[in-house]
Amino acid sequence: MQKQGHYSRTDLAVEQAETLPPGSGIRMRHRGEAFRTTEIEIESDADGAAIGRGKGRYLTLESADLHRTTPQLRAQVTELADELRSFVPPGAVLVAGLGNADITPDALGPATAGCVLATRHLRQELRSNEPDTDFLRQLRPVSVLSNGVLGQSGIETAELIAALRQNVQPACVIAVDALACSDLSRLGTTVQISDAGIQPGSGVRNSRAELSRRTLGIPVIALGVPTVVDLHTAVTEAAGQAADLSRLPNMMVTPRNIDQLLHHAARLLGTALNLALHPQLSFEDAEAL
Repeated sequence: MQKQGHYSRTDLAVEQAETLPPGSGIRMRHRGEAFRTTEIEIESDADGAAIGRGKGRYLTLESADLHRTTPQLRAQVTELADELRSFVPPGAVLVAGLGNADITPDALGPATAGCVLATRHLRQELRSNEPDTDFLRQLRPVSVLSNGVLGQSGIETAELIAALRQNVQPACVIAVDALACSDLSRLGTTVQISDAGIQPGSGVRNSRAELSRRTLGIPVIALGVPTVVDLHTAVTEAAGQAADLSRLPNMMVTPRNIDQLLHHAARLLGTALNLALHPQLSFEDAEAL
């Protein structure tokens, strides 16, 4: 648990909410089977001001198995898909994989986007007289975007999505991104879902343009896994509050098995997204994609 007074950079609402005393106006509930799930509900922006969060739902799903394939994968994918489905409105969906595919700790968004089934084009390309196409026509229209970061494209992802809205006309955007945490035990073991949007890079003090209902006019569901932790936070966790950070340069650090973690986390998120967006698929179908 994050403690009061910790130096921290985090994208996880649960780490900030845990520091608040009872009666703060932020409700927390626990549930889950395949995951240990914490649901945080912030009823107003004023209630969320104490932790710098806006009005919305924030789900934290925790499991130590995100870095490897286990017999629990099916149960985890199914549970995560059910949670995701509760956030997604009917209609077309745009999945945006945020981050830099060339930097492993930041590549979760592009890697997940590569696992998501794009279906928006199917109704346009399938001819009415083609046999055995009814199943494909019934799939929800899904578009997938992964344009890299501002330094690669010169375009903010928020600008690109805003420009695409008129043609794609999604009912919502699902933004997938690598996150930062402050509790070492949550590094690479946590999935966060939120309907409050996302400000890419905020956890590492490199904030880009916000993606939210306020800026885009449609719901934005943020989905991510923490892949980095602040070095000062890590030292404080290990050595306690007495740690002298004055001579220690700060940086973001990542697990040594980040390649394996990224592969399995992207597979988990991508498979769960395919099941959530296309309930007619079986687990085997979604996993094969």
